[in-house]
Amino acid sequence: MIDDKKGQRAVEKASPVQITAVYEGNDLGVSLGANLCIFKVWSPVAAQMHLLLYPPLTDRNSAEQLDQLKYQVMPMQSDGQGVWVLNIEGDWQRYRYMFRPTFADGTSTTAVDPYARAVTMNGEMGVIIDLERTHPEGWRKDQRPKLLHATDAVLYELHVRDFSIHPSSGIVNKGKYLAFTETGLRDEAGHTLGIDHLAELGITHVHLMPVFDFATVDESSVNDNLHDVSNYNWGYDPLHYNVPEGSYASRADDPETRIREFKSMIAALHQKGIGVIMDVVYNHTFDTAGSSFEKLVPGYYYRQHADGTYSNGSGTGNEVATERLMVRKFIIDSVRFWAEQYHVDGFRFDLMGLIDVATMKQLTSELHTRVSPSILLYGEPWGAMESPLAEEMTLKGTQRGAGFAVFNDNFRSVIKGDSDGDGKGFATGEEGKAAHLWTGVQGAIHDFAEAPAETLNYVTVHDNLNLWDKVARTQGLHEVLGFLQYNEDGSLKGCSSVEEAVSKANPYLQVDPNDVLGNETVRRCLLANGIVLTAQGIPLIAAGDELLRSKYGDMNSHQSGDVVNAIRWDQKQRYKPVFDYYRGLIHLRREHPAFRLRTREAIERYVCLLHQEEGLLAYEIQGTAAEDTWQRIVVIYNASMQTRSIPLPSGVWNVAVEDGRVDMHSLRTMENGQNGPYGENSQIEVRGISMTTLYSVL
Repeated sequence: MIDDKKGQRAVEKASPVQITAVYEGNDLGVSLGANLCIFKVWSPVAAQMHLLLYPPLTDRNSAEQLDQLKYQVMPMQSDGQGVWVLNIEGDWQRYRYMFRPTFADGTSTTAVDPYARAVTMNGEMGVIIDLERTHPEGWRKDQRPKLLHATDAVLYELHVRDFSIHPSSGIVNKGKYLAFTETGLRDEAGHTLGIDHLAELGITHVHLMPVFDFATVDESSVNDNLHDVSNYNWGYDPLHYNVPEGSYASRADDPETRIREFKSMIAALHQKGIGVIMDVVYNHTFDTAGSSFEKLVPGYYYRQHADGTYSNGSGTGNEVATERLMVRKFIIDSVRFWAEQYHVDGFRFDLMGLIDVATMKQLTSELHTRVSPSILLYGEPWGAMESPLAEEMTLKGTQRGAGFAVFNDNFRSVIKGDSDGDGKGFATGEEGKAAHLWTGVQGAIHDFAEAPAETLNYVTVHDNLNLWDKVARTQGLHEVLGFLQYNEDGSLKGCSSVEEAVSKANPYLQVDPNDVLGNETVRRCLLANGIVLTAQGIPLIAAGDELLRSKYGDMNSHQSGDVVNAIRWDQKQRYKPVFDYYRGLIHLRREHPAFRLRTREAIERYVCLLHQEEGLLAYEIQGTAAEDTWQRIVVIYNASMQTRSIPLPSGVWNVAVEDGRVDMHSLRTMENGQNGPYGENSQIEVRGISMTTLYSVL
């Protein structure tokens, strides 16, 4: 229920049209009953509303032929709350429909239902679908993987097409939802591929880049040609928020297929114990004037400046006015729909700074109380450009005690430096960062967070240079490795195509295949994400980091195609020690609660600084007090080139992580230094550019 008088006053003040009608029902869109179909659409400014009902798509008729057939025009009735209603008897499965509002000045248009749950190819029309008929086998038994606390999560950001499109994936359903249902795949050396690789890695959640219906990929011309760069996008261009993207389905022309295959993907991941996070983009839409929002209620869904022009805090032409009550209702209805109908386990909010704090808090409360307390919620606490939302923006600090997390760009920058340039951070060799690193390691509780579950720790995601490319750039290797370079007009330097540029690049030129872990770029990458995976908070790694994935220096690959973005699975065999290290650290984190404390008080009591100097940080966690099987734990990050000797508390110490290797039992044992090569003093030598973790037991 929406009950916010202050918010309503804001709507009346900010909207160019005076709208007081607010609908509290949960049945906007199409509802099906026994031999009955009910249509409801909110448009309080329309003078008339008609339903346009088109024949269903069939295999016998093309869409063009059907569009020429006579459609039915049915008048809808106003219910007095701004909602237009029409009840029609009969079975209308798979019929297509549109709404036609007519306004007081006589103008009229047609709009797709913003609450549509199914659409035709490229989202041109809504389709009447009974979701019960789209369940794959066993769907009713599907269950969310257990997640007791947000800090127990280990997230893995992934693009659906990137996951499977490369030939080395061994996957049949390349670029599709169904790729996640293929199991038992291995490379020639016997290493797991695809979804089995994700399970072996040990992540708890796959964070999928946008999978709702987006605008800029032509669903009628999608293919699995790795060299076709003309029809690729990340999906941050929303078209229909409540429908799965069709280009990832085996048949984009069949409304039910994309839904069924999306559910099959969810079920397959759940069966592997992996939850699914949806990357959602409620802050803007692809189009403004042509959007269903604007067509149905002109001027209401988008923020404007005082002069009536549209604001552009997203940098894409518009920003959705989330603070207005019916916009807020739409967003909450939408996330609940995905969580309840598709069993989605969490949501990442793009440019969450452009979503008002009240909406984020209400959304979080409803999902946690009415759906599941285990649903993860987090987002980017910034906008792309200036927004009139101003004080109500969801920025770092506004999440305190509200049940959602924010991306910790402070920690990110401390670890790696800037995002696209050669600026350095702790892991990439910059001095003077250890104190700031300590702030991030403590879960940002002395920065902006009330609890560690409010900080999302990461070094790179899809935006900007990925980890391998960023580290290489800080070393001045981008030209040596042949990374893509661009002219001021955006054209490639020295190459006629992206394919040519990629073919000339050699991102791993300096990596000795017989000593992968000895390479400096490799070591700095492992140190960067090693910090993320051992710090307090919620860790996220980008897909392919565990394979040393490169995007050839492309800092914005959203339209660069598969030749840049595809995950090259043959790198698992080539860089297996890297994968083993990531897997080891993830399992270490999941097995030991000391690395995922839940409260500010626990961190302040049980995590203490041991040693700090240029390029080095060492700290201890009181494991037993934190209900860990390890009594005391020491973690040391050495970002300098030199081996450093670190004093240790007296006792018997087992080394679990050292020099790119992980063994949760013990790589070796030290007792006051007597059983190691370090003499009588209780010290340990930590090799340059590496992380060491030790523990003692009773």
